[in-house]
Amino acid sequence: MPQETKEQRFRRVAEARVNSILDKLRLLSQTANKNNYNYSDAQVRRIFRALRKATRETEEAFKGVAKRKDRFRL
Repeated sequence: MPQETKEQRFRRVAEARVNSILDKLRLLSQTANKNNYNYSDAQVRRIFRALRKATRETEEAFKGVAKRKDRFRL
């Protein structure tokens, strides 16, 4: 069996992880249903601020900048 190159491994792992994140975002969108959940505009802003921050930090990691590993809490 041929050895997997670093690029092949990156593509395989990155695709799986991005698809996993997209699935989680779809699950998060289900909580937008006001018939089942009650939330404030401030809570929604905090959620999306945290997502934007994590996205920026991840992008910075690809540029070689260290990222912090904060946990989100409402």
